[in-house]
Amino acid sequence: MKIFTLRNMMRTALWGGIAAVVLGVIAFVAAAVYVVRVTDDLPNHEQLAEYQPPIMSRVHAGDGLLIAEYAREHRVFVPIDNIPQNVVHAFISAEDKNFYEHGGLDLRGIIRAAISNVGNVLNGRRLEGASTITQQVAKNFLLSSEQRIERKVREMILSRRIERAFTKDQIIELYLNEIYLGNRAYGVAAAALNYFGKSLDELELHEIAYLAALPKGPSNYHPERNREAAIARRNWVIERMAENGYVSEEAAREAQAQPLETVDRLSGATYTAAEYFVENVRREVFSMYGEDELYDGGLSIRTTLDTSMQLAARRALRDGLEAYDRRHGYRGPLATIETGEGWVERLSEVEIPGDLDDGWMPAIVLETTADTARIGFLNGEEGEIPMSALEWARETLADGLLGAAVRRPSDVLGEGDVILVASIADQEGYSEGQYGLRQVPQINGGILAMDPHTGRVLAMVGGYSFQHSQFNRATQARRQPGSSFKPFVYAAALDNGYTPASLILDAPFIATGGPDERFYMPSNYSERYYGMSTLRLGLELSRNVMTVRLAQEMGMEPIAEYGERFGIYDDLEPVLAMALGAGETTLYRLVSAYATLVNGGRRVEPTIIDRVQDRTGSTIFAHEVLPCDTCDVSEWSPELHEPQFPETREEVVDPVTAYQVVHMLEGAVERGTGTALRPLGRPLGGKTGTTNDFRDAWFVGFGPDLVVGVYVGFDTPYQLGNGEAGGVVAAPIARDFLEVALENYPVAPFRVPEGVRLVPIDRSNGTPGALGQSGVILEAFRPGTEPSRTSEDEESGLSFARDSVSDDPLALLLSRQEQQEEDEGPEDDELGGLY
Repeated sequence: MKIFTLRNMMRTALWGGIAAVVLGVIAFVAAAVYVVRVTDDLPNHEQLAEYQPPIMSRVHAGDGLLIAEYAREHRVFVPIDNIPQNVVHAFISAEDKNFYEHGGLDLRGIIRAAISNVGNVLNGRRLEGASTITQQVAKNFLLSSEQRIERKVREMILSRRIERAFTKDQIIELYLNEIYLGNRAYGVAAAALNYFGKSLDELELHEIAYLAALPKGPSNYHPERNREAAIARRNWVIERMAENGYVSEEAAREAQAQPLETVDRLSGATYTAAEYFVENVRREVFSMYGEDELYDGGLSIRTTLDTSMQLAARRALRDGLEAYDRRHGYRGPLATIETGEGWVERLSEVEIPGDLDDGWMPAIVLETTADTARIGFLNGEEGEIPMSALEWARETLADGLLGAAVRRPSDVLGEGDVILVASIADQEGYSEGQYGLRQVPQINGGILAMDPHTGRVLAMVGGYSFQHSQFNRATQARRQPGSSFKPFVYAAALDNGYTPASLILDAPFIATGGPDERFYMPSNYSERYYGMSTLRLGLELSRNVMTVRLAQEMGMEPIAEYGERFGIYDDLEPVLAMALGAGETTLYRLVSAYATLVNGGRRVEPTIIDRVQDRTGSTIFAHEVLPCDTCDVSEWSPELHEPQFPETREEVVDPVTAYQVVHMLEGAVERGTGTALRPLGRPLGGKTGTTNDFRDAWFVGFGPDLVVGVYVGFDTPYQLGNGEAGGVVAAPIARDFLEVALENYPVAPFRVPEGVRLVPIDRSNGTPGALGQSGVILEAFRPGTEPSRTSEDEESGLSFARDSVSDDPLALLLSRQEQQEEDEGPEDDELGGLY
C-alpha cells in the first residue's frame, strides 16, 4: 500500500512539475508577448543625446544685475563637470544609492516595493515605484507619469537601453537638469536660485540636502507650509550622505542643526523699480525672436538699464506724484469697518493696495479727539496721528480746488476709517508712535533717462506702480508736449536766418483760426506783453506770443519739417498752434529729440537692449557694431593709434545750431523756467512744458552726457489745477533724479563745436556789451552773424544783426521800454491760450 501511494505521489509530482513547466512556459511566452506588444512603439532613447531642454531667458541690467527671467520652465542647464560633487552625492543618497552599480534596474528595490504595494493597495494608498534615477530619466523624458503596469514595463525596458547607450555621468546630468523641484524650478541650478538665491557652487551642505529632499514631492516639503516635514526630510538626506561616506558625521550633525531659510528671488526695490523697463524688454525680444525662443530658448539679454539710476528715477517720480497729490487734498478712506472687539480680524479682511511705499501700512481709526486720532494696526498695536500731520488733508474738489481748512481730526477722519499711514517719528517735532496720513496718488506720469551719445535708455519708469497699472506713460502715452516743443521751433529759426539775438515782437497777436474757432489768439502765462525780445529771452522765459509770431514770420513748413526730422512727430500739421506743442507725442520720442540736440545734432536710436546671446553664448543681436581694423590685434604696439570709429549717425541738424539751442536752454536753467535745476550747481539745460488748462506738465533736463524727461498728468485728461505748470510739477522730479544720477558724472561744460563764436551781448535786446555788465552774457553765433558795434549803436545801446524787425519804429520803442524795466525774475509763460 505504501509503495502504491508513493508511486501515486511521484506520478502526481511529475505531472505537477510538467504542468508547472508548461504554465511557466506559457507565462513566459505571455509575458514576452506582452512586453513585445507594449514596447513595440517605444520612443527612441537615442534622442536623449540631442537633448536641448527648455531654458529660461535671463535679463541683466547694464551693470550686470539680474532683473528678470522669462520661462515656461525655470531651468538653467549646467553640464555635469560644473555640478559640485556634493550635489550629485545628495541626490544619489536620497533617490538611488546604488546608481553607479546597477544596470538601470534595482531588483532588490523592486521586490521591496512590490511587497509594500500589497499593503498600499489594501489601504488605498499611493503605490511605491522603486524607480532608479535611470528609470526616472526614462519616465521624465520619454514617457508619461501615469500609474499603470504598462508604463512601468516600458520604463524598465528603456532604462536598460539608456544604460547601454549612455555613461552614468550623462544620465545623472540629464536627471539633475530635468527634475522638477517646486517653486517654479526645473533642475538643480534653477532650484538653487529660486530657493536660496545662490548658484550651485555657493550652496552649503544643508541647502543641497534640502534640494535633494524635494523630488519625492515638492509640495510635501514646502519650506513655509510644511517646515517640520521639510527639515525632517532634509536631515534624513544628510544622514544618508553620512552613511554612504560622502560627508563626515561631524559635518552631518552641523548641517542638520542649521535652520531652513529660503529667499524670495527677484523681489525688493531694485526689481520692483525695473518692472516697466523689463516689460518693454519682453515685448521687444518677443517681436524679434518669437514666443518659443523668448520663453524656452535660454537667451541672455543684456540691457542698458543702470539699476542705481532706475531706483533714483522711481523714487523721484513717486515723491513728485505724492507731493502733487498732497497739494490737492484727501480723497477719503479705503473702507469703513466696525470698531470694537474683533477689529483686527476685520481690518485684515480689507483689500489694501499693493506696491506701497516702504513704511506705509494700513490702520483703522479707533477714536478722534480735539488734537489727535488714535489708530490701530494689524498686529493689535496702536498709535496716533497728531493734528499737525492732518492739515494738508483738506477735501479734494473739482478742477484742482480744495475744501475748507482742517481744524480738528474729525474734519478728516471718522471712527472705523481704514487708512494708510507712515511713521513720522524721524521728523522734527514728532515722537515715536506718531504717524502721518498717506494716500496712493490718482495722478500719474513717467520718467525716462538716456545717454545722448549712444541712445542707451538708462532709466525708465512708466507710472507710479506697475502693479496698479501696466500702461507705460514713458513710451505709450501720447500727449501734447506744450512748450517743451519750443526748442525745435527755435532750431528751425536759427537755420532760417535768425540768431539768438534776433528780435521778435511780443505783443497781442491774432490770426485766422481753424475749423473749431474763428480766431487764434495765444497769450502769455503772465497775461502781459514785453515788446521786442531776443530769441534767447523768448526761449528762456517760454514766451508764447513771440513764439507764434516767429512761426508766422518764418512759416510753419520748416517747423513742421523739424518736428518730423527730430522724430517728435510723424506728420505734423503746419498750423500755428503746433508751434506751442499742440501735436501729440510720447516722452520717449521727445527725450530722443533732446538727445539729438545735446550730442551735436546727430540722430540717436533709443535702445533698451545692448546685446542678446543664444543658449550657446553666440551673439545674435548687438545694438551697435562699429567697424574697427585695429580692435582685434593680439598685442598693442606704440605705432598703433587709438581706434578711430567712423561717424555713421545721420546729421539731423547742424552742430552749430544744436549748440546754440543747448546754450539758450542753459539760460532757461540759470534765469528762466528751468530754475528748479539751478541748485545742482553744474552746467545744465532744460525746458518746461505745460498744456492748455494745466492738463499736462513736462520737463526735459540735460547735462553734457545725460538727458532726462518727465511727464505728469491724469490718464483721463483732467486739469492739474491752477499754477500746476511744468516748472512746478515736473521739473522738481527731474531735479531729484539728477541729484542722484549725476553723482558719478564729472562737472563739465557743454562741448562747443567748431564754427561757434561766443560774443558778449545784452540778452534782453541783443546789443553788444561787456562781460560783467548787468544782463550781458556770452552768446553763441555763427561767425559773421554776431551783432556788430557801431558808434551810433554805442550811443543808443542798440545793435541788430540779421533782424527782420530792427527797423520797425514800434519795435525800437518797445525795445527801449523793455530795457528800462527792472528784471522781474523768470516768467513761466507756457500756456497755449487757444481762444
